Amino acid sequence: MGGDVELTCRGCGSSRSTKVVDLGPQPASDFFPEADDPTVDGRWPLELWLCPDCALVQLGPIEALVPEPVRAVESATSLEHARRTVAAVLDEHPELVGSVVYEFASHHGGSWLDHLRGAGCRVADDGEKARLVVDVHGLAHEQDIASCLAERTERLSADGYLVLEFHHLLPLVLEDQFDTIRHGHWVYFSLTAVRNLAAAQGLTTLAATPEPVFGGSLRVLLAPTSSGRTPDASVAKVLAVEQSAGVAEAGALEALNRRAHAAAAELHTYVSAQVGAGRGVLAYGAPSKAAVLLGLSRIGPDLVPFTVDASPAKHGLAIPGVRVPIRPVGELVAARPPIVLVLTWDIADEVVGQLEASGGWGAEYVVPLPHPHPYAR
Repeated sequence: MGGDVELTCRGCGSSRSTKVVDLGPQPASDFFPEADDPTVDGRWPLELWLCPDCALVQLGPIEALVPEPVRAVESATSLEHARRTVAAVLDEHPELVGSVVYEFASHHGGSWLDHLRGAGCRVADDGEKARLVVDVHGLAHEQDIASCLAERTERLSADGYLVLEFHHLLPLVLEDQFDTIRHGHWVYFSLTAVRNLAAAQGLTTLAATPEPVFGGSLRVLLAPTSSGRTPDASVAKVLAVEQSAGVAEAGALEALNRRAHAAAAELHTYVSAQVGAGRGVLAYGAPSKAAVLLGLSRIGPDLVPFTVDASPAKHGLAIPGVRVPIRPVGELVAARPPIVLVLTWDIADEVVGQLEASGGWGAEYVVPLPHPHPYAR
Protein backbone atom coordinates (compact mmCIF):
# COMPACT_ATOMS: atom_id res chain seq x y z
CA MET A 1 0.00 0.00 0.00
CA GLY A 2 3.01 2.26 0.33
CA GLY A 3 3.98 4.90 -2.24
CA ASP A 4 6.78 7.35 -2.96
CA VAL A 5 6.18 9.52 0.11
CA GLU A 6 8.43 8.84 3.10
CA LEU A 7 7.65 9.16 6.79
CA THR A 8 10.23 9.58 9.52
CA CYS A 9 9.07 7.33 12.34
CA ARG A 10 7.91 9.36 15.32
CA GLY A 11 9.32 6.75 17.66
CA CYS A 12 12.72 5.67 16.41
CA GLY A 13 13.49 7.95 13.47
CA SER A 14 13.54 5.16 10.87
CA SER A 15 12.65 6.09 7.29
CA ARG A 16 11.30 2.60 6.44
CA SER A 17 7.67 3.08 7.56
CA THR A 18 4.95 2.03 5.09
CA LYS A 19 1.28 2.91 4.73
CA VAL A 20 -1.05 0.14 5.92
CA VAL A 21 -4.44 1.85 6.44
CA ASP A 22 -6.01 4.58 4.29
CA LEU A 23 -9.35 6.06 5.37
CA GLY A 24 -9.24 8.79 2.75
CA PRO A 25 -9.49 12.56 3.31
CA GLN A 26 -11.24 13.26 6.62
CA PRO A 27 -11.94 16.47 8.59
CA ALA A 28 -10.17 17.44 11.79
CA SER A 29 -12.22 15.51 14.33
CA ASP A 30 -11.97 18.10 17.11
CA PHE A 31 -13.11 21.00 14.94
CA PHE A 32 -16.86 21.32 15.48
CA PRO A 33 -18.27 23.97 13.10
CA GLU A 34 -21.37 26.03 13.78
CA ALA A 35 -24.36 24.05 12.52
CA ASP A 36 -25.26 26.80 10.03
CA ASP A 37 -21.70 27.66 8.97
CA PRO A 38 -21.74 27.71 5.13
CA THR A 39 -18.01 27.12 4.67
CA VAL A 40 -16.71 23.72 3.61
CA ASP A 41 -14.88 21.74 6.27
CA GLY A 42 -11.21 21.15 5.52
CA ARG A 43 -10.04 17.58 4.97
CA TRP A 44 -6.67 15.90 5.31
CA PRO A 45 -5.42 12.38 4.52
CA LEU A 46 -6.14 9.95 7.36
CA GLU A 47 -3.66 7.09 7.13
CA LEU A 48 -1.82 4.69 9.42
CA TRP A 49 1.80 3.81 8.76
CA LEU A 50 3.80 0.98 10.34
CA CYS A 51 7.46 1.23 11.26
CA PRO A 52 9.09 -2.19 10.77
CA ASP A 53 11.99 -1.27 13.04
CA CYS A 54 10.21 -0.31 16.30
CA ALA A 55 6.67 -1.56 15.42
CA LEU A 56 5.08 1.85 16.06
CA VAL A 57 1.82 2.48 14.20
CA GLN A 58 1.27 6.18 13.51
CA LEU A 59 -0.49 8.74 11.35
CA GLY A 60 1.00 9.31 7.95
CA PRO A 61 2.70 12.51 6.78
CA ILE A 62 0.43 15.46 7.52
CA GLU A 63 0.81 19.07 8.56
CA ALA A 64 0.08 19.84 12.18
CA LEU A 65 -3.54 20.90 12.68
CA VAL A 66 -4.56 23.92 14.74
CA PRO A 67 -5.55 22.71 18.22
CA GLU A 68 -9.20 23.16 19.08
CA PRO A 69 -10.60 23.98 22.53
CA VAL A 70 -11.59 21.01 24.68
CA ARG A 71 -15.39 20.89 24.67
CA ALA A 72 -16.07 17.41 26.02
CA VAL A 73 -17.55 16.71 29.43
CA GLU A 74 -15.60 14.03 31.29
CA SER A 75 -17.71 10.92 31.65
CA ALA A 76 -18.54 9.24 34.94
CA THR A 77 -16.89 6.15 33.44
CA SER A 78 -13.58 8.01 33.06
CA LEU A 79 -13.74 9.51 36.54
CA GLU A 80 -14.43 6.13 38.13
CA HIS A 81 -11.65 4.55 36.10
CA ALA A 82 -9.14 7.06 37.48
CA ARG A 83 -10.22 6.33 41.07
CA ARG A 84 -10.07 2.58 40.56
CA THR A 85 -6.71 2.45 38.77
CA VAL A 86 -4.98 4.65 41.32
CA ALA A 87 -6.26 2.36 44.07
CA ALA A 88 -5.01 -0.68 42.13
CA VAL A 89 -1.53 0.75 41.53
CA LEU A 90 -1.11 1.76 45.17
CA ASP A 91 -2.37 -1.62 46.32
CA GLU A 92 0.15 -3.38 44.07
CA HIS A 93 2.95 -1.00 45.07
CA PRO A 94 2.31 0.24 48.62
CA GLU A 95 5.76 1.83 48.68
CA LEU A 96 4.28 4.56 46.44
CA VAL A 97 1.81 5.71 49.10
CA GLY A 98 2.93 9.14 50.30
CA SER A 99 5.60 9.42 47.59
CA VAL A 100 6.50 12.27 45.24
CA VAL A 101 4.51 12.09 41.99
CA TYR A 102 4.30 13.86 38.65
CA GLU A 103 1.58 13.70 35.99
CA PHE A 104 1.70 14.60 32.31
CA ALA A 105 -1.82 15.93 31.63
CA SER A 106 -4.13 14.47 28.98
CA HIS A 107 -6.78 16.03 26.75
CA HIS A 108 -9.01 13.15 27.82
CA GLY A 109 -9.05 14.09 31.49
CA GLY A 110 -8.88 11.17 33.90
CA SER A 111 -6.30 12.85 36.13
CA TRP A 112 -4.84 10.78 38.94
CA LEU A 113 -3.61 13.71 41.02
CA ASP A 114 -6.57 14.19 43.36
CA HIS A 115 -6.59 10.48 44.19
CA LEU A 116 -2.82 10.43 44.68
CA ARG A 117 -3.00 13.46 46.95
CA GLY A 118 -5.69 11.64 48.88
CA ALA A 119 -3.15 8.87 49.48
CA GLY A 120 -0.68 11.36 50.93
CA CYS A 121 1.36 11.83 47.75
CA ARG A 122 2.96 15.16 46.89
CA VAL A 123 3.32 16.65 43.40
CA ALA A 124 6.96 17.14 42.45
CA ASP A 125 8.39 20.65 42.43
CA ASP A 126 9.98 22.03 39.26
CA GLY A 127 12.93 19.84 38.34
CA GLU A 128 12.35 17.45 41.24
CA LYS A 129 12.50 13.73 40.50
CA ALA A 130 9.35 11.72 41.17
CA ARG A 131 8.96 8.16 42.34
CA LEU A 132 5.75 7.84 40.30
CA VAL A 133 5.37 9.49 36.89
CA VAL A 134 1.98 9.15 35.18
CA ASP A 135 0.86 9.65 31.58
CA VAL A 136 -2.73 8.55 31.06
CA HIS A 137 -3.82 8.96 27.42
CA GLY A 138 -1.54 11.93 26.90
CA LEU A 139 1.31 10.49 24.84
CA ALA A 140 -0.86 9.75 21.78
CA HIS A 141 -1.30 13.51 21.31
CA GLU A 142 2.45 14.02 20.90
CA GLN A 143 4.39 13.81 17.63
CA ASP A 144 7.98 13.36 18.79
CA ILE A 145 7.53 10.19 20.85
CA ALA A 146 11.23 9.61 21.46
CA SER A 147 11.69 13.07 22.98
CA CYS A 148 8.49 12.78 25.03
CA LEU A 149 9.51 9.40 26.44
CA ALA A 150 12.91 10.86 27.27
CA GLU A 151 11.20 13.73 29.11
CA ARG A 152 9.08 11.32 31.14
CA THR A 153 12.11 9.16 31.92
CA GLU A 154 14.05 12.22 33.06
CA ARG A 155 11.38 12.95 35.68
CA LEU A 156 11.85 9.50 37.28
CA SER A 157 13.88 8.86 40.38
CA ALA A 158 16.24 5.86 40.27
CA ASP A 159 13.72 3.76 42.23
CA GLY A 160 10.70 5.18 40.41
CA TYR A 161 7.92 3.85 38.21
CA LEU A 162 6.49 5.25 35.00
CA VAL A 163 2.84 4.43 34.23
CA LEU A 164 1.66 4.81 30.65
CA GLU A 165 -1.97 4.20 29.76
CA PHE A 166 -3.13 4.41 26.15
CA HIS A 167 -5.81 3.17 23.80
CA HIS A 168 -4.48 -0.23 22.83
CA LEU A 169 -3.84 -1.07 19.19
CA LEU A 170 -4.87 -4.67 19.88
CA PRO A 171 -8.65 -4.09 20.29
CA LEU A 172 -8.52 -1.51 17.53
CA VAL A 173 -7.37 -4.29 15.19
CA LEU A 174 -9.42 -7.15 16.61
CA GLU A 175 -12.68 -5.19 16.86
CA ASP A 176 -12.30 -2.97 13.77
CA GLN A 177 -12.43 0.24 15.83
CA PHE A 178 -11.58 2.38 12.82
CA ASP A 179 -13.27 5.47 14.30
CA THR A 180 -10.55 5.68 16.96
CA ILE A 181 -8.14 6.60 14.15
CA ARG A 182 -8.28 10.37 13.88
CA HIS A 183 -6.25 13.49 13.35
CA GLY A 184 -4.64 14.64 16.57
CA HIS A 185 -3.89 11.11 17.74
CA TRP A 186 -0.46 10.80 16.19
CA VAL A 187 0.45 7.30 17.40
CA TYR A 188 -1.37 4.00 18.11
CA PHE A 189 0.55 2.01 20.67
CA SER A 190 0.98 -1.71 21.00
CA LEU A 191 2.91 -3.15 23.92
CA THR A 192 5.38 -4.42 21.34
CA ALA A 193 6.17 -0.85 20.25
CA VAL A 194 6.19 0.55 23.80
CA ARG A 195 8.65 -2.09 24.96
CA ASN A 196 10.96 -1.35 22.03
CA LEU A 197 10.82 2.43 22.45
CA ALA A 198 11.11 2.28 26.25
CA ALA A 199 14.19 0.07 26.04
CA ALA A 200 15.88 2.78 23.96
CA GLN A 201 15.32 5.16 26.91
CA GLY A 202 16.79 2.73 29.44
CA LEU A 203 13.41 1.52 30.71
CA THR A 204 12.20 -2.02 31.36
CA THR A 205 8.56 -2.95 30.82
CA LEU A 206 7.43 -4.56 34.08
CA ALA A 207 3.69 -5.18 33.73
CA ALA A 208 0.78 -4.72 31.30
CA THR A 209 -2.83 -4.50 32.45
CA PRO A 210 -5.76 -4.34 29.98
CA GLU A 211 -8.33 -1.70 30.89
CA PRO A 212 -11.85 -1.32 29.42
CA VAL A 213 -11.90 2.48 28.97
CA PHE A 214 -12.09 4.06 25.49
CA GLY A 215 -12.98 0.72 23.98
CA GLY A 216 -9.89 -1.07 25.27
CA SER A 217 -6.77 0.47 26.79
CA LEU A 218 -3.53 -0.85 28.24
CA ARG A 219 -1.87 0.31 31.44
CA VAL A 220 1.87 -0.32 31.31
CA LEU A 221 4.27 -0.12 34.22
CA LEU A 222 7.92 0.69 33.47
CA ALA A 223 11.03 1.33 35.54
CA PRO A 224 14.67 2.25 34.94
CA THR A 225 16.53 -0.84 33.77
CA SER A 226 19.30 0.09 36.21
CA SER A 227 16.90 -0.72 39.08
CA GLY A 228 17.20 -4.42 38.27
CA ARG A 229 13.44 -5.05 38.34
CA THR A 230 12.14 -7.70 35.96
CA PRO A 231 8.86 -8.15 34.01
CA ASP A 232 6.00 -10.19 35.39
CA ALA A 233 4.03 -12.74 33.37
CA SER A 234 1.53 -10.15 32.08
CA VAL A 235 4.09 -8.71 29.66
CA ALA A 236 4.77 -11.97 27.84
CA LYS A 237 1.04 -12.74 27.78
CA VAL A 238 0.05 -9.47 26.08
CA LEU A 239 3.00 -9.64 23.68
CA ALA A 240 1.93 -13.14 22.62
CA VAL A 241 -1.64 -12.02 21.91
CA GLU A 242 -0.35 -9.04 19.94
CA GLN A 243 1.90 -11.28 17.88
CA SER A 244 -1.02 -13.59 17.12
CA ALA A 245 -3.13 -10.60 16.02
CA GLY A 246 -0.34 -9.26 13.81
CA VAL A 247 -0.25 -5.73 15.25
CA ALA A 248 3.31 -5.32 13.97
CA GLU A 249 2.68 -6.93 10.57
CA ALA A 250 1.78 -4.96 7.47
CA GLY A 251 -0.49 -7.71 6.15
CA ALA A 252 -2.68 -7.83 9.25
CA LEU A 253 -3.02 -4.04 9.33
CA GLU A 254 -3.87 -3.92 5.64
CA ALA A 255 -6.62 -6.43 6.38
CA LEU A 256 -7.90 -3.98 9.01
CA ASN A 257 -8.08 -1.37 6.27
CA ARG A 258 -10.34 -3.60 4.17
CA ARG A 259 -12.55 -4.44 7.16
CA ALA A 260 -12.87 -0.78 8.12
CA HIS A 261 -14.27 0.16 4.73
CA ALA A 262 -16.59 -2.87 4.81
CA ALA A 263 -17.83 -1.99 8.32
CA ALA A 264 -18.54 1.59 7.23
CA ALA A 265 -20.53 0.35 4.23
CA GLU A 266 -22.45 -2.04 6.47
CA LEU A 267 -23.38 0.77 8.88
CA HIS A 268 -24.61 2.93 6.00
CA THR A 269 -26.74 0.06 4.71
CA TYR A 270 -28.18 -0.62 8.16
CA VAL A 271 -29.14 2.98 8.91
CA SER A 272 -30.53 3.49 5.40
CA ALA A 273 -32.69 0.38 5.76
CA GLN A 274 -34.07 1.52 9.12
CA VAL A 275 -34.94 4.96 7.80
CA GLY A 276 -36.44 3.43 4.66
CA ALA A 277 -38.65 1.24 6.81
CA GLY A 278 -39.94 4.26 8.72
CA ARG A 279 -37.89 3.61 11.87
CA GLY A 280 -36.33 6.98 12.64
CA VAL A 281 -32.70 7.03 13.79
CA LEU A 282 -31.18 9.66 16.07
CA ALA A 283 -27.78 9.50 17.71
CA TYR A 284 -26.26 9.99 21.14
CA GLY A 285 -22.85 11.57 21.51
CA ALA A 286 -20.57 13.93 19.64
CA PRO A 287 -17.15 12.47 20.37
CA SER A 288 -14.21 13.32 18.16
CA LYS A 289 -14.40 9.85 16.62
CA ALA A 290 -17.92 10.52 15.30
CA ALA A 291 -16.52 12.48 12.35
CA VAL A 292 -14.58 9.45 11.10
CA LEU A 293 -17.36 6.95 11.84
CA LEU A 294 -20.10 8.94 10.12
CA GLY A 295 -17.85 10.32 7.40
CA LEU A 296 -16.52 6.99 6.21
CA SER A 297 -20.03 5.54 6.52
CA ARG A 298 -21.55 8.40 4.48
CA ILE A 299 -24.15 9.16 7.14
CA GLY A 300 -25.38 12.75 7.27
CA PRO A 301 -28.49 14.59 8.50
CA ASP A 302 -30.54 13.03 5.69
CA LEU A 303 -30.27 9.74 7.61
CA VAL A 304 -29.60 10.93 11.17
CA PRO A 305 -31.25 14.37 11.63
CA PHE A 306 -29.30 15.17 14.79
CA THR A 307 -27.21 13.81 17.63
CA VAL A 308 -27.13 14.93 21.26
CA ASP A 309 -24.33 15.44 23.73
CA ALA A 310 -23.99 16.12 27.45
CA SER A 311 -21.54 18.98 26.80
CA PRO A 312 -23.30 22.37 26.50
CA ALA A 313 -20.19 23.65 24.71
CA LYS A 314 -21.09 21.46 21.71
CA HIS A 315 -24.75 22.47 21.42
CA GLY A 316 -25.46 24.41 18.24
CA LEU A 317 -22.38 22.95 16.57
CA ALA A 318 -22.18 20.02 14.16
CA ILE A 319 -20.14 16.87 13.51
CA PRO A 320 -17.40 17.99 11.10
CA GLY A 321 -17.57 16.69 7.56
CA VAL A 322 -21.09 15.31 7.69
CA ARG A 323 -22.64 18.31 9.52
CA VAL A 324 -25.03 16.32 11.70
CA PRO A 325 -26.29 18.95 14.22
CA ILE A 326 -25.48 18.55 17.93
CA ARG A 327 -28.29 19.29 20.38
CA PRO A 328 -29.01 18.91 24.13
CA VAL A 329 -29.84 15.43 25.45
CA GLY A 330 -33.37 16.54 26.29
CA GLU A 331 -34.20 16.85 22.60
CA LEU A 332 -33.46 13.16 22.06
CA VAL A 333 -35.69 12.22 24.99
CA ALA A 334 -38.47 14.46 23.64
CA ALA A 335 -38.18 13.01 20.12
CA ARG A 336 -38.42 9.39 21.39
CA PRO A 337 -36.82 7.83 18.30
CA PRO A 338 -37.28 4.09 17.70
CA ILE A 339 -33.50 3.70 17.29
CA VAL A 340 -30.66 5.47 19.10
CA LEU A 341 -27.27 5.07 17.44
CA VAL A 342 -24.70 5.26 20.26
CA LEU A 343 -21.71 7.16 18.88
CA THR A 344 -20.03 7.15 22.29
CA TRP A 345 -20.10 3.35 22.16
CA ASP A 346 -17.18 3.03 24.58
CA ILE A 347 -19.43 4.33 27.42
CA ALA A 348 -22.63 2.68 26.19
CA ASP A 349 -23.39 1.35 29.68
CA GLU A 350 -23.35 4.87 31.09
CA VAL A 351 -25.35 6.36 28.18
CA VAL A 352 -28.10 3.74 28.20
CA GLY A 353 -28.27 3.80 31.99
CA GLN A 354 -28.88 7.56 31.95
CA LEU A 355 -31.52 7.43 29.21
CA GLU A 356 -33.32 4.50 30.84
CA ALA A 357 -33.15 5.89 34.39
CA SER A 358 -36.74 7.15 34.24
CA GLY A 359 -38.11 4.18 32.31
CA GLY A 360 -37.14 5.10 28.75
CA TRP A 361 -39.52 4.87 25.83
CA GLY A 362 -38.77 1.47 24.36
CA ALA A 363 -35.93 2.60 22.09
CA GLU A 364 -33.49 0.14 20.59
CA TYR A 365 -29.92 1.22 21.33
CA VAL A 366 -27.51 0.30 18.55
CA VAL A 367 -23.72 0.04 18.84
CA PRO A 368 -22.11 0.71 15.43
CA LEU A 369 -18.95 -1.44 15.48
CA PRO A 370 -17.64 -3.90 14.50
CA HIS A 371 -21.13 -4.44 13.02
CA PRO A 372 -24.33 -2.59 13.89
CA HIS A 373 -25.88 -4.54 16.75
CA PRO A 374 -28.31 -3.97 19.64
CA TYR A 375 -26.70 -2.86 22.88
CA ALA A 376 -26.46 -5.60 25.49
CA ARG A 377 -25.36 -4.69 29.01
